[in-house]
Amino acid sequence: MSKLLMTSPMAALLIVCSLMSVANADESEQKRPNVLFIIVDDQSPFDLKLYNPDSKLDTPNIDRLAAEGMTLDGAYHMGSFSGAVCTPSRHMVMTGRTVWHLPIGPGAKTCPPDYEQYSMAAVFNDAGYDTMRTCKKGNSYAAANSQFTVVKDATKRGGTEETGSAWHGKQVLEYLNHRESSKDEDPFLIYFGFSHPHDTRDGTPELLAKYGAVNHTDRNNLPSANPKQPALPVNYLGEHPFHHGHPGLRDEVSVKGVWEKRDPQTIQNELGREFACNENIDIQIGKVLKKLEQMGELDNTYIIYTADHGMAIGRHGLQGKQNLYQHTWRVPYIVKGPGIEVGTRSTGNIYLLDSLATICDLTGVKAPESTEGTSFKPVLQNKKDTVRDVLFGVYNGGTKPGMRCVKQGDWKLIKYDVMDGKVQETQLFNLADNPHEFIAEHGKNDPKLTDLAEDAAYKDKLAKMEGLLLSEMRRLDDPYRLWNQPDDGLEPPVIKKRKNRKKKQAAEK
Repeated sequence: MSKLLMTSPMAALLIVCSLMSVANADESEQKRPNVLFIIVDDQSPFDLKLYNPDSKLDTPNIDRLAAEGMTLDGAYHMGSFSGAVCTPSRHMVMTGRTVWHLPIGPGAKTCPPDYEQYSMAAVFNDAGYDTMRTCKKGNSYAAANSQFTVVKDATKRGGTEETGSAWHGKQVLEYLNHRESSKDEDPFLIYFGFSHPHDTRDGTPELLAKYGAVNHTDRNNLPSANPKQPALPVNYLGEHPFHHGHPGLRDEVSVKGVWEKRDPQTIQNELGREFACNENIDIQIGKVLKKLEQMGELDNTYIIYTADHGMAIGRHGLQGKQNLYQHTWRVPYIVKGPGIEVGTRSTGNIYLLDSLATICDLTGVKAPESTEGTSFKPVLQNKKDTVRDVLFGVYNGGTKPGMRCVKQGDWKLIKYDVMDGKVQETQLFNLADNPHEFIAEHGKNDPKLTDLAEDAAYKDKLAKMEGLLLSEMRRLDDPYRLWNQPDDGLEPPVIKKRKNRKKKQAAEK
C-alpha cells in the first residue's frame, strides 16, 4: 500500500484545514472594515456633555459612540483664509493637505494636477470600496465630492423631516437598504454630513420647546427668556474688547435671530436653537447606528464623529467661527471601531486634515503620497497619546495678515494683526490654569485666569511661543508675516475679489 494511501486520513484532514483556511481568507477579504464619517456644520465641542459636563444638550447616540470608542480631547481644524471657514476645512478633510497647500489657497503651493483624483472618495474607490455621501451643498471641494459613487447633497436647515437633518439621515438609510436588498458585500465608505447646526438654526417644534427656544425673526425685539434655555457660556461677554478684524462679517452682524445683539436673552435663545439642531442630528445618527446593527455591520465599521470647526455663540462676545479661541479652533472628535478600546480618551493633538491618512491606515488602504496628514492610528490603539507636539491655527478671511495661534503643551499664543495695523494684539494663555481663556474683561479675581501676555513673569515664555509661531508659519508656507516678525522677503498674495453675485445675475437677465 502506498504511503499516500496509508496516511489518507491525515491527508484528508490537511485538505479540509486548507479549504477552511481559504474560506476564512475569502471571508476576511469580504469583511474589510467599513467607514462611516460623520461631520456636522458649526459645532463647538463645548456643546457636548463629553467636553462640557454642565451642558444641557442631550446626545445619547453620540455619547454611545464615545462609550464604545475613543474621545479625542485635542482635535483642531488648522484654520481658514476665508470667512466661510468650512470651505478650507472641508478641503483639508478631503485631501489631507495643510491649509496653505490647498488647491484653493491664496499663495499656496501648486497641488498635483487633477487633485480630486487623490481625494478621499477617489482613493477608496480605487481600493474597491463603495462610496456614498450626503451633505450640504457648497462651501466644499466640489470636484472631490463628485468622486463619490453615490452623491445626495442638499442644504437642509429647516425644522421638518424633509427640510432638516432627517433628510440627510434618510439618504444614508436608503443607501443601506439598497445595499441590503442587493446583497452588496463590498466594503463601504459613507460620508454622512449635515447642514446643521449652522444657522439658520430652525429646529423642530418639539426640540425647540425642550430647550426653551423660538425661531426668532424680529430684529427690533428680544426673544422671550425661558428657564429651559441653556445657560450662558462660562466665558460669555457682551462684546469682544477689540475688533475681530473682519468688518461686515456675516456671522457677526447678519445671522437671522441674532444679528449684532449679544444680550443674554438673545444668546441663550440662540444656544437653545443650536441645541435643538444638535439633538436632531443625534437622533438621525441613532437611526443609522440601528440599521448598521440590524445588518450585522456595526462592529465592522469605523465610525468617526466630528465637526468642520467650532463656534462662538456668545463666548468672548463673538458669534461666529472666525476666531482662534478654543471653542472655535477646537473640534469634537470621536472614533469607534474594530480594535479601539471602549470608553477611552486621549489627547491626540490631531488636525482634521489627519482624517484621510488615518482612515486609510485603519482600513489598509494606501494613502496618496500627496497627503500631508499624519495617521493617528497609534493614538487610537493606545500606543501614543499624541501625534505632534505643536499645533498651528490661522484666520485671515478678513483684513490681513489676520490672526495666528500656536499651542504647545498647556501654553497657547494668539496674535491679531488686523484693521490695517490699527489692531495689533497678543494673548498668552496657560490652558491648564485657564481652560476657558478668560481675559481681563471677564473680571476673574485670580491672576492665572486672564491673558498673561503683559505679565513680566511670563516674558521668557512669551518669547518662546513667538519664536514657535514664526517657525510654524515658515514650515507651513504661510504667505504673510505679522507686525513684529521678519518679512522674510515675502510678497503677500494677490487676492481675487469675488464677483458681486447680484450684479452678475442682473447682467445675465
